[in-house]
Amino acid sequence: MAAQKRLSLVAYIRVSTERQVADGYGLAEQERHVRAWAKAHGHRIVQLIQERAVSGKLADRDGWADVENAIAIRQAHGVVLPRLDRLARDVIVQETLMRAIWDLGGEVFSTAPEENNLRDDPDDPSRKLIRTIMGAVNAYERDMIALRMRRGRRIKATRGGFAYGSPAFGQRSVNKQLVKDPTEQATIRRLVELHNARQSTRQIAATLNAEGKTTKRGKQWTSAGVSDVLRRRATGRHRGKTPATT
Repeated sequence: MAAQKRLSLVAYIRVSTERQVADGYGLAEQERHVRAWAKAHGHRIVQLIQERAVSGKLADRDGWADVENAIAIRQAHGVVLPRLDRLARDVIVQETLMRAIWDLGGEVFSTAPEENNLRDDPDDPSRKLIRTIMGAVNAYERDMIALRMRRGRRIKATRGGFAYGSPAFGQRSVNKQLVKDPTEQATIRRLVELHNARQSTRQIAATLNAEGKTTKRGKQWTSAGVSDVLRRRATGRHRGKTPATT
């Protein structure tokens, strides 16, 4: 298509929790970039599609299905992305999604200057080569981010810091360190007392609820919740560690 032709485009922006934490490239910033790019090139954004915390799997792309539909019914001439890594950081997924748009007669654009020649050209094989290399680099960066996060958590844990998930019942995080929660510890002692008195987990839950004791989230106790506390404590003793609590 001629560069001067005014096109109607769908803007597709996407963020996953992990990636947004890593680079701060949120939905608002992505939208700003695609709208500025469209204005600068004389194109019109007819629809903005956002996807939040979606995995990279093809099956988890409801928003992308809307992109394809808009192009299939001729509502749009193509799609514009802030960067190729918003589409996918897996080369196979990237190429599959782009091919679907081309097969529908649409175009794929990126606002990144280095990604402005996306469509395959038999007279310029370097286009596909550069595009797939960039996709491989994006996948590598994603894997390195995940690796650094895992290493950071392990280092923090070995130094005594709290690095994984929400604190278990009976504990809370203070300045990124786990400390005992007095109220929850009292509930655990009562729970264990009832367990030692041969009460069933259902009976223990009913007693705790009658006494006004709640879970970490302020909800009523259930048989499953009581069982989880007892199981974690038993596992902690078996491994010779301080009993864990839920």
